[in-house]
Amino acid sequence: MIPTVYPSRWHAAAWLAACVAGCAAAADSTARCRETRRLMGVPWTITLHAATRAEGEAAIAAAFAEVERLEGILSDYDPASELVRLSAAAPTPTPVPLGDDLWRALSAAVAWRDASGGAFDPTVGPLTTLWRQTRRSGTLPRTEKLAAALRAVGPRTLVLDEQRRTAALLEPGMRLDLGGIGMGYAVDRALEVLAGRGIAAAMIDASGDVAVSGPPPGRAGWRIEVAAFGRENAADGRPTIELVNAAVTTSGDAFQAAEIHGVRYSHVVDPRTGLGVAGPAAVTVIARDCTTADALATAASVLGPKGGLTLVEATSGAAARFVTAAGDGREVLSSRWPAQPAQSAP
Repeated sequence: MIPTVYPSRWHAAAWLAACVAGCAAAADSTARCRETRRLMGVPWTITLHAATRAEGEAAIAAAFAEVERLEGILSDYDPASELVRLSAAAPTPTPVPLGDDLWRALSAAVAWRDASGGAFDPTVGPLTTLWRQTRRSGTLPRTEKLAAALRAVGPRTLVLDEQRRTAALLEPGMRLDLGGIGMGYAVDRALEVLAGRGIAAAMIDASGDVAVSGPPPGRAGWRIEVAAFGRENAADGRPTIELVNAAVTTSGDAFQAAEIHGVRYSHVVDPRTGLGVAGPAAVTVIARDCTTADALATAASVLGPKGGLTLVEATSGAAARFVTAAGDGREVLSSRWPAQPAQSAP
């Protein structure tokens, strides 16, 4: 079965529900193991090839344990997480020391904020909260509420000290949100755990954030379908990519969208305006790691094809496919987007 990258990670569950835990003998006598667990609010599936069933099962358990550990640090829902406790301290009277993982994830998020001109921003939390209320009510937020949320968002509100590894939150009402990068960061760390246990061929699918290491035995790479607007009918089939030591994720409004006053808005919020990105549209990003793919897909979704392509082309090893639902679906590919792999049995 070929996994599919969906425009919303929440709706990859249809494929993941079919996955069951267990190992089976592969054609080259290795053990092919797969298991699904629910972490960070969504199903995660790890598929790998190991020398023995015992080694495969132990490696999967260790990788899931790492994701569970990171959830306790990066979650913006768990009141006990390091991220939520940091947000609750805003405005911080003095800079707050950060643990290694929160520092790495937050500093990466700030780097993407700067690279994207603010299209990606880890301080977006007050706006995402307001936009969830907007989607439920079907009414755009009042001007004064939007202005209040915007005051707690932006580069001036968060100061990181690289030497001391501290964060200062300067505005009341701030809420950090690593939803556009934290999942990818956790996927990358889990792959590192697998590699440390000698697993050379693995795929992690965090409900649409997908990363792979070396290819399965006897294959050139891991084949992944891209589900997005356009070219998804039975005649054309879904675009398929083949990856090795890379990651892919899709951002868009195919499933999580709201129509307000005749305009379709995505669940992805533009930190510069406080409103959802107008659609319909989707962007799939391939990158060297899942942290990059996750953040870049979110930023490119906000920037749109023109600005998004500029950012993608400036990112080493990255490629993107933009699709809008105008007409039969208008597709824009970056220069590094891979050609369709040769069709063969999955």
